[in-house]
Amino acid sequence: MASWSDFAADEPRLADGIRVLLQQYGPGFGYLATVRADGGPRVHPVSPVITDEGLFCFIIDSPKRRDLERDGRYALHSFPPEESDDEAYVAGHALPVTDPARVARLAQTVRAAPQVDWRLFEFTVDVAMLTHREQHGTGVPGGSLGTPGGPAVQVWLDPHVPPAAAEPAAVPQARPARRSREVQRTAA
Repeated sequence: MASWSDFAADEPRLADGIRVLLQQYGPGFGYLATVRADGGPRVHPVSPVITDEGLFCFIIDSPKRRDLERDGRYALHSFPPEESDDEAYVAGHALPVTDPARVARLAQTVRAAPQVDWRLFEFTVDVAMLTHREQHGTGVPGGSLGTPGGPAVQVWLDPHVPPAAAEPAAVPQARPARRSREVQRTAA
């Protein structure tokens, strides 16, 4: 399980692209998927916090918090930008932050309300993915990774996680020699 900081040090360009999409509306905004007690998915909007220390989320007392406390697996997806269909995806495990000084520092940084019943989680990164698509009908890539003809996908897989556990469904099971890759898919 890599921390956000480990991932960002390994792949700064990819981490910056994901950060831009998660923070495109100011504070972080994305969709958090957790695993319900019956094994099904649960999705909620959240405000992730990305700092030099890591990727965090303040989670209020809710079903999603109980999901994370019971089974820390998560997936985080960016909110769609207005001008493109670009997307960012991060998945891994949510770990409760128990160091009071660290919790207080992050709460002060993002002005988390002290009277609210929230708990701070740090999100590790098993897989990170950034997709850039052509802008609506222009033939112009939506970002620096894109080229005409289809979306460009860049994927990072934590080398310490078994391949089957880290691979998103849309990525072929064959692992590249490097931990990061760019894939050009053409539209059919």
